[in-house]
Parts: sequence; structure tokens; C-alpha cells
Amino acid sequence: MDADAENAAVTEPGTLVYDPRTRKVGEYRDKAGPYVMLRPVGGGREWEADPRLIRPATPEERLSAAVKAANAQSRQVR
Repeated sequence: MDADAENAAVTEPGTLVYDPRTRKVGEYRDKAGPYVMLRPVGGGREWEADPRLIRPATPEERLSAAVKAANAQSRQVR
């Protein structure tokens, strides 16, 4: 995938991306000024990320984030 195609894929709402600054996977939401807004997998408080640093999450990162979200949800249900 070339850089332009990868950048377009990252900026699609709902795409899971990796933010190396926070070392977290987040769901791409939208642009906010010079930043992009990411939301934790499974919900939670959004955070700002530098769009130059984020990249598509790997399959392993997506799976890890989904497991963390499922575990957090199961702890809340009790």
C-alpha cells in the first residue's frame, strides 16, 4: 500500500489505529484542528493524537485491544 492509500485508510472513521505516543490502539473518529480524535476500543474517553504518528493497527494490536475491552466490560457487568 502506498503512503497516500495508507493515509486515506487511517482517516476513515472507525478505523483502528495505533498511537505510539500513548502506546494504545484507538478508533479513529475525526480531525480536531491539528490533531485527530481517537476513542478507546469498547468505549471511553477520546484523546487527541498527532496524525503524523498514527498508523493502522496490526492484527495483533487489534486483537489485544478487543480482548482488553471485553475483559473491562465483563468486570462492569458483575
